[in-house]
Amino acid sequence: MKLNYIDKGNEFDFGRVSGEYSKFRDIYPASMYEKLIDFGIGRKNQKILDLGSGTAVLPINLSHTGAQFTATDISENQIEFGKHLVKEKNIPNISYKVCPAENTGFPDNSFDVVTAVQCFHYFNAEKAAEEIKRILKPNGIFCKIFMDWLPFEDEKIFEMEQLVLKYNPDWNGGGFKEFNYSFPSWANNRFKIDAVESYDATLTFSKEQWLGRIISCRGIGASLSESKIKEFENEYRCILSKYNEPLRLKHQIHIEVYKAVHSNQ
Repeated sequence: MKLNYIDKGNEFDFGRVSGEYSKFRDIYPASMYEKLIDFGIGRKNQKILDLGSGTAVLPINLSHTGAQFTATDISENQIEFGKHLVKEKNIPNISYKVCPAENTGFPDNSFDVVTAVQCFHYFNAEKAAEEIKRILKPNGIFCKIFMDWLPFEDEKIFEMEQLVLKYNPDWNGGGFKEFNYSFPSWANNRFKIDAVESYDATLTFSKEQWLGRIISCRGIGASLSESKIKEFENEYRCILSKYNEPLRLKHQIHIEVYKAVHSNQ
């Protein structure tokens, strides 16, 4: 994939790191899933489409609710690893499709909920928003979720970002600051905002988990050569050796819940 606003248009592919992704990217805290349930996402027999699902992290973690999930991603490799995880965990209520968010191929009014976790910025926002509105049932919910690490509040994260930039100077996936919501242009005449929740969370990692999480990120594993990834890994292991385990790292979670606007509203 190449996007001119991502890493100066350099190519990246999360499918290259699907193995690491499946091991190290199930990182969202229980509090996030509890909030989603409070917002009405994950009711029994609800039909939920998860866009940009990767290895099906959200469907796996909400499968206990009894909702029926469809996990989609543009990467066939990501979906294959997601299938393996679901089979390993013996979860019956998740199906899959390889497709872009902008053209899913599902019929109109197919889903009660559409979710997009940590991925909407990779979509063509206008086309994806139109597709989401089309496939949502009347009164359906679109939930956009993002989790940022906070480098200016956590020196360990700041240090990590500087090392990623050493190996990939074009990477623009860092430097996050406290989030301030504003109504997005892609939602105009398509959605109304129903709820916004933004809160801080300190996540706990072993050094190995955090290393795997960073190697699986866009700036390293999805972009660099195998030799450069190994160089990064060796250098970052040396840096991490000065810290005690577990690592407690500051993040912020953002949840936006939208309702579709129909012509008679």
